[in-house]
Parts: sequence; structure tokens; C-alpha cells
Amino acid sequence: MFKKILIANRGEIACRIIRTARAMGIATVAVYSDADRNGLHVQMADEAVYIGKDPAAESYLRMDAIIEACRTTDAEAVHPGYGFLSENAELCHRLARENIVFIGPPSEAITAMGDKMTSKRIAAEAGVNCIPGYDGILRDGDHAARVALEIGYPVMLKASAGGGGKGMRIARNEEECRRGFERAASEARSSFGDDRMLIEKYINRPRHVEIQIMADGHGNVIYLGERECSLQRRHQKIIEEAPSPLLDEETRRAMGEQAVRLARAVNYCSAGTVEFIATQDREFFFLEMNTRLQVEHPVTEMVTGLDLVELMIKVAAGQSLPLAQEEVTLSGWAVESRIYAEDPLRTFLPSTGRLVRYQPPEDDAGKIRVDTGVFEGGEISMYYDPMIAKLITCGRNREEAITLMQEALDEYVIDGVRHNVGFLGALMTHPGFRRGVLHTGFIEQEFPHGFRDKDVVTAGPNLPIVIAAIVHRLYMDRAARISGQLPGHERRVLDDWVVIAEEQQHPVTVRPYQADCGYRVFCNGQQYCVQTDWSFCQDILRATIDGRRLAFQVARDGLGYRIVHRGKTTRTLVLTPRAAELYLLMPKKQMDDRAKVLLAPMPGLLVQLRVEEGHAVKAGQELAVIEAMKMENVLRAPVDGVVARVCCNRGDSLNVDQVILEFE
Repeated sequence: MFKKILIANRGEIACRIIRTARAMGIATVAVYSDADRNGLHVQMADEAVYIGKDPAAESYLRMDAIIEACRTTDAEAVHPGYGFLSENAELCHRLARENIVFIGPPSEAITAMGDKMTSKRIAAEAGVNCIPGYDGILRDGDHAARVALEIGYPVMLKASAGGGGKGMRIARNEEECRRGFERAASEARSSFGDDRMLIEKYINRPRHVEIQIMADGHGNVIYLGERECSLQRRHQKIIEEAPSPLLDEETRRAMGEQAVRLARAVNYCSAGTVEFIATQDREFFFLEMNTRLQVEHPVTEMVTGLDLVELMIKVAAGQSLPLAQEEVTLSGWAVESRIYAEDPLRTFLPSTGRLVRYQPPEDDAGKIRVDTGVFEGGEISMYYDPMIAKLITCGRNREEAITLMQEALDEYVIDGVRHNVGFLGALMTHPGFRRGVLHTGFIEQEFPHGFRDKDVVTAGPNLPIVIAAIVHRLYMDRAARISGQLPGHERRVLDDWVVIAEEQQHPVTVRPYQADCGYRVFCNGQQYCVQTDWSFCQDILRATIDGRRLAFQVARDGLGYRIVHRGKTTRTLVLTPRAAELYLLMPKKQMDDRAKVLLAPMPGLLVQLRVEEGHAVKAGQELAVIEAMKMENVLRAPVDGVVARVCCNRGDSLNVDQVILEFE
């Protein structure tokens, strides 16, 4: 077994590999860039080596720096995690020349499966179901449009070297095909250094189901069940679960056996994932093979009881797999939510900054797992993936796993950057998701105008109002006990209040009924019995409401309170009845008119600027492209107008809300 391994990665996956290596008694070496000098993976590893500047191309993608770090630390093997160099055949060759083991598949398998056209040919020869498409590389947008017409719309354009949802576009007509080719090729060039594009038939309402395989160097290949990853946004997975609510045992076996045949066809060794597109009636087609550990691997670990990183390390050290196919069992249900630094209320734009507050939920008897690479006080950089953490819950069945996820999301506190915890909570409560009626276009279909608080489906709309009233009552109780008052002259705290939420006024009565921790609350014609031991400065208010144990995130919001529960943020103001009457007479603040300027909606790099001063533009016209966290974001004209002033240049690094253009 290895004595020391180097992790050629960062963030949560580096931390996750370090934990397993430590449990196996293996020393670890972390690598880091300027931005990650104080990263959690650097703190956790036994040693750490600096490898370059912030951009990945100048640090984590530098093979020479990785190899030199192995030399200086005497690391015997390299685990690449996922992303970066994890599917780079050249790294395998260079490590082999240095007698350093690559903890992953052979370079030949990486090369064969890394090219989507080649992998599809091999899959077809191995008897794996394949999607109809064009067997070749597209030359340009015109070629793409001609081929699409032959295949029939809709079609999927995707980068041959792509992955992670980058370099992919769906086209439903010729205009979308030409525009999608240009954008996807540009994104692929930026992300992978390879802009070769493929095209294939797009399956309507498809489900994304993938098979986890594991193989050793002694000819043993097994599959470890499936994961469903159909909840996606811009082809980026958001929610994953194992097993899939779609599959039956017969389909699972057929899909698993095809995945094993493909692995054998390329002499695969290590962990890998064979991804399929499935129809609603369980017909399935090969999509691609990822020759690495997947982001969503924890759900497989939760239902199989296996540590995939441990198996990868043992296989790389020459050991045989410790179990056969008939010994693989699936127990329970697991769900994973990817928590990103992004703003769902602003079309999911990336968010960067310092984590002022960071408090993940606590584990509950092995049912809650948090894989993260950040810490309170740390910084989310614009240079890398925006993932903050992966939250995984496991229950006896799907309903229990989802309920645990709802509760864990309610207790996940993040402040300092925008995040998608509220959106994830909304997905957990969505009736379609609860029923398992999924497809890869689910989010676009159910949230066509983006995510808004009013889109959240909730069974208890009064609960945030009740909690705001109790919190205010507790503040008033404390104020009435201020030291220095004359004995016998304590102020009496009112029972009756008005809670203003979403411009609606709700008369509420709050009366204590148990010493210190019990209240009867009357709201909108209903009575609630509430018990809570919440105290000031706690981010989470845990309460038993009519016998149900619930959690709410509570924060002061100016003169009011911000209550977050089940994915919905409710901003409230609690007033006396007389103050509420006067509040109705207050003039409303007018919002600034931003139609005359184009603002940077996120920090990022201005990679394209398509207009100059004096140009006339139409509403919706593409004006600029900002690159942030590996993704290109198109900015369009808010109204018809004429460009009066260009305030930034191509190549500039932009701050959020920085003015790019001004209009007459």
C-alpha cells in the first residue's frame, strides 16, 4: 500500500480524499494556488505545495508543477479527484515515466472514452444502446445546421471533449443551431482547450441515469447500482439520488450489464461512470463514460456502504476488488444537493466573497453528510467552480431521505455570499419532484421565469408569520427587563401585534402559556401551540409547532426579521396595531431606473464586447459576454436605445454592478 499520495485538486473533493487516505493510514500532500493558500484542503493535508497563480491554467492544470510536487515530497501516487487533470491521458503518461502511480484508469481508456465520437463507436461495438446522431466532427455552424436538418430537430450540440454541462446547447431550429454552435464551441475552447463539436438527436423529456462501475487490474468489473441526475440547470446537475425512482430491477440489471461490457471493451480499471439517457418508459441510450470519480459519488456510497475512494486507492496499489457482483446490495435511499455560490433570484449568477457565517447542519446518526472545502471566514473565488458543499441525506426510503434533506437545508446557514439553499429547499417541496416525475428540463419547465420566492410550494404559509411574532415578543420581553427600572414598574409587553409580510398585514396575538418556552399564537383565524428554547444571536430557531419539530433561519433585517423555511424567504415587519395603521400612510421608496445602463451582474472577466459608442441596439440584443467560474454569461440590451458611452474594455475584470455601457 502507498505511504503517501498527492491530491491534484482542491476544495471539497480534495478534503474528501484526504479523509479516506487518513483513515487508511496514508499521508497526504495538497497543492494550492495563490487563491487557495489558506484553503481547507491545505489545512487538512500533512503537507502542502504551492503550484502557481490563481487561474487554473497557471496552477491546477500545470502537469510539470504536479510532478515536481511529487518529486519534492516523495509522493508515490496521485489522485486527481474530478475536473482539472482527472481525465488527462498525458498526465498518466508523464506520471508513469516518473514511476508515480495514477489513481485512476489507464491512459488508453481515458483517451478512448474522452472523445465522445470514439466512445460512441466503441459502445456500439460492445452492444451498448446508442442515440442516433452524426458520426463525425462538425466543421462550423453551417455544417451543423445541415446535419441537424437531416437528423431532425430538436438536436443536442455538445463538445467532443466536454463534461459537466459545459459546451452543450439544445437547438430546436436553424437559428438556435447556428447560434448554439458558436456559443458551445467558444465555451468548450475556454473550458477544455478543444472546440470540436458533435451533434445528435435530442430526446424529449429525457431522464439522466448513470451506472457506477468499479474495476481492478485482475479482470474483475462490477456495477454498484445507479444514480438519477435528472434535475439539472444548464446541463449542470443540481440534485442526485440513488437508486433511481424510474428503474425497475430488470432495467437496472440490463443497464448495469451494458456498463460492464463497455468497461471491459476498454480494459477499464478504477472507478468510472457510464451515463445513459432514459425515456419515461425505461428505454435507455448511451450518453458518455466519465473515466473518473463523479461529484455525486456519495449517494452511491450511502446506499452500498462502500468507500469508492478507498477502493480506487486499493485497486491502484494492485489489489483485487474485495467483493463480487452478487455481493453488491443497495440499502435505503440517498439524495444529494449541490450547494453553489450563486444567486437564484438573479438568474443564478455566480456570487463571490467571504463566508461571514458558515454553519452546516449536524450529522444525525449517519443520516446526514456534508462534503465541503470551505469554512467560516474563507473566501469563494471567481477562478474556480462555485460549489460550496454537497449535502447528502440517507433514509429508509425516498420519502424519508427527502424529508431529511428538507430539514437539513433549513439548518444550513450561509452568509456573505449568495447561495442556492432556498432554491434547493423549493425543489424538495415541489410536488413533481416528490412524485419522482422527473426529466432534464424539469427546472426550466417548472421555473420558466427563473426562481422567485412566490414559486415555492409550502404547506404552512402562516408559519413564518408566527415565528416572526414570537421572535419579536422575545425581543420585547428582553427590553422590558432592562436593568435600572424601579421595582414594581416593569413594562407590560403587548399580546397583540401586526406582522407585515409581502405587503400584507396579519393581526397576530402571542400569549405565553408555559414558563419561558411556550406560546399560543393566533394568526389568520388559526391557533398554533409553539415551544422553543431559542435565544438571541442563534441563527437557527428550532421549535415544536403543534407537535411537529421544525427549524427556521432567523435574522434581523433592518427593523424587521428575515425568516427562511422550506426554501422560502419571508421578510417581515412586526408593529403595534396603531403603528401598522400609520405604516399604510408611509410613501413607498421608488426604485432607481437602471434601464439606461448595462451593469455587470456578477464579478468576472469581460471576454466579449459587441458594440461601440453610437451603435443603435434593440431590446434583447447581445451586447457583452462575461466569463465567471468557468461559464460564459451573455448580457443583452434591456431596452431599445443608442450606446452613449462604453465604460469598460474587453479583458477587464469586473465587479458586481459595475457599469459596462450607458445608453442615451
